[in-house]
Amino acid sequence: MGNRNQKKVRLSDRIKNAWRALAGTEADLNDDELLEWLGISGVRKDLVSEVTYYTCLKMLSETMGKMPLKYYQDTGSGRIRADPTDATYRLTVRPNDIMTPTTMWSTVEQNCQHYGNGYIWIRRVFERNRYGGQYKMIDLWPMQSIYVSVILDDKGVFGGEGKLYYQYSDPKTGKQYLFKSDEVMHFKTWYSFDGLMGKPVRKILESTVGGALESQDYMNRLYKNGLTASMVMQYTGDLDEERRGKLKKRFANELSGPKNAGRVVPVPLGLTLTPLNVKLTDAQFFELKKYSALQIAGAFGIKPNQINNYEKSSYANSEMQQLAFLVDTMAYRLKMYEEEINGKILSPQESKEGYFYKFNEKAILRTDSKSQMENMAKAVNNGIYTPNEAREYLDKPDKEGGDLLMVNGNYIPITMVGKQYGNCAGGQYAKIILPQAWVGTMKEGE
Repeated sequence: MGNRNQKKVRLSDRIKNAWRALAGTEADLNDDELLEWLGISGVRKDLVSEVTYYTCLKMLSETMGKMPLKYYQDTGSGRIRADPTDATYRLTVRPNDIMTPTTMWSTVEQNCQHYGNGYIWIRRVFERNRYGGQYKMIDLWPMQSIYVSVILDDKGVFGGEGKLYYQYSDPKTGKQYLFKSDEVMHFKTWYSFDGLMGKPVRKILESTVGGALESQDYMNRLYKNGLTASMVMQYTGDLDEERRGKLKKRFANELSGPKNAGRVVPVPLGLTLTPLNVKLTDAQFFELKKYSALQIAGAFGIKPNQINNYEKSSYANSEMQQLAFLVDTMAYRLKMYEEEINGKILSPQESKEGYFYKFNEKAILRTDSKSQMENMAKAVNNGIYTPNEAREYLDKPDKEGGDLLMVNGNYIPITMVGKQYGNCAGGQYAKIILPQAWVGTMKEGE
């Protein structure tokens, strides 16, 4: 027994030392991430089971996943769609053999929001050519954040003083990998004091999220008991503990649970059952639960209508809330994602030539068909879109002659207003009908 205890102590010390060496700081064995890394379950309640927390994770992850990533080039005279490369194929079509871009971006965003940081491993191989060779991207793999440790090499242990390295422990094979900074795309939440690691909302609002989870557990227990309140059992005489236990168990089985709803139970003479009524309305249970939900959603940047709270919403302002969600919440995250992608995927030469990746945020702002057609018609008629650009937006094929900008031929510069009229007898003006090709080309005195 003594040897067994000594082994336990030594194992605990080894875990502590390993964690200190991994993180470079004092370890806390009550830390959620360490417990999850050790495979200890049942110690912490799963916050994802809280409906508001789950909805916020779902909204942010799905929003990031459904926005397509585009490859452009800034030519100096305007932005054009660039020809796709091998990296573009991996980013926009097939990151690896088993994932789609939608799955990859959603997975990374969910890891980022739940753990504070999300990571993608850029797997490259070196290919030799007559110019010496270059690194070519093979595929992209999201890494589970709980198994990633970020190491700042401030001593030059790995040959790069002041550089970042990422250590990944594969949960399936048990192997450990060490990646350089340029091999990993690192996405984080906004809450970071050192700029290296982000913190999740669940850490910042631990008491609020935990309280919401407890309220949900209370409702679950209430439903499980058939919405019946607790009771006080009054009896005459003095029963020993064993008999009291049997008596309590008997009436608990006969009075609690959905199966006993509406059931009539005979009570022996001298025994009285008094319900302990705690009304949810008196405790303002639902008001407090709703308030907690709004607090959690606000911390994530989620709007009330996105968690199905339509008390102060209508169809019209729901669309405005969607626009506010894009501006207030997703604009920051999209910019952060784009900067990391462009910094880690593009070569210095490609950046100098104006190539860049950008998410199409308009994918979440698509309106109904009527409004969409009206907006497209206005854009084409006013020379903002070419007909083919509008057709591309509607997933229609290009047509010959559709690459020209068009405007209303009756428009003229403001400095030429009135020049299209000539003098007539009596000082009156009469309109002169001019060919369309002349409009805007007249000179003064003509």
